[in-house]
Amino acid sequence: MKICYIANGMSIHTQRWVKYFAEKGHEVYLISPEPPGDSKVENVRLYVLKNVCPQRWIVSSAINLLSYIMQVRRLIRRIKPDIVHAHYIAPHGFLGALSGFHPFILTVWGSDVLITPKESGRIKAEVKFALRRADLITCGAEHVRRELVELGIKLEKISLVYWGIDTQKFHPRQRSAKIQGELGISDSPTVISLSSLEPSYDIESLIASVPLVLKEIPEAKFVIAGKGSQEIKLKELARSLGVSASLRFVGWIPHDQIPEYIACGDVSVSTFLSSGGLSQGTAEAMACGLPVILTDFGDNRKWVQDGVNGYIIPLRSPEVLASKIIHLIHNKDTREKFGQINKQIIEERDNWQKEMGKMENLYNELIGSGKNENTRKWWCWLHGKSLV
Repeated sequence: MKICYIANGMSIHTQRWVKYFAEKGHEVYLISPEPPGDSKVENVRLYVLKNVCPQRWIVSSAINLLSYIMQVRRLIRRIKPDIVHAHYIAPHGFLGALSGFHPFILTVWGSDVLITPKESGRIKAEVKFALRRADLITCGAEHVRRELVELGIKLEKISLVYWGIDTQKFHPRQRSAKIQGELGISDSPTVISLSSLEPSYDIESLIASVPLVLKEIPEAKFVIAGKGSQEIKLKELARSLGVSASLRFVGWIPHDQIPEYIACGDVSVSTFLSSGGLSQGTAEAMACGLPVILTDFGDNRKWVQDGVNGYIIPLRSPEVLASKIIHLIHNKDTREKFGQINKQIIEERDNWQKEMGKMENLYNELIGSGKNENTRKWWCWLHGKSLV
């Protein structure tokens, strides 16, 4: 089938998704307002939307949005896809909705319904418009599905599809002496965080827990992988607490190297304040056999039972976080037990191949049932024929 995606070409989630369907032999197109940087996905035709108005102009956003709409409509006419699938509501889902094409699928990532609609009435209206226009909406968590229902979406229109983990790539492995050497952590007990340095990930609480851990385990090291708007602030916080020597800010890690970094960790920590489901970094750490500590938010308790395969802690609780880190570092048997359970959970419930197979079935169902009035009208419009 011909699948046209409207999504952020720089996102690893987008790249993994389009790569899967391209490798399955489908004809895949990607329309992105953002250039994909150095990333390249083979057998995917990429179209980057162009800004026509300098960003310094006061009306630039409105003019560029209108241009994006016309570019997307023109590209869809040219591509003649079987299905259009947008990832993240603003701006991608909004553009997909304004194209008028059906069948149209919208994948919600989390913050696009949990956070951004609350920022302004205009954004909330755009979100509702895009959601109403979609023939199918997918998301990765029950609490996101509930929020969609609160926004007026019928439950039968929403399907749960997890991001999924490639367990052939993410699995327990030996520590990399090369990575350990680069990080200067040797065989020190190591805590790893795989989260962006943005406010909603609350890396501040993790850093605030470091002095408490070091009082008990002075040799402990903390690896913080990710980049974001709070990087300078977080590094300054570490300096002010006197723990910079125990922290490693490693920035963005290429996705194919993440398993090697995870293998150097003993404990994975996620201090999210908001999430569209089990975070990808947490799921990857679980697949690699690490115990995890998560904040009590969203669907996390559906994946981690407190004291069974990890720990669930209150939001913004550095003291509690530190106590759980200390306990896990001191108890190897517990770490190994939790890690084994986590690996099995991901293999059974969050397998990449299974989830993408589920998505492929949804595509086929939509296309098969897509001989409705809207689809017929669009087919005729694309092919320049009269509706009969």
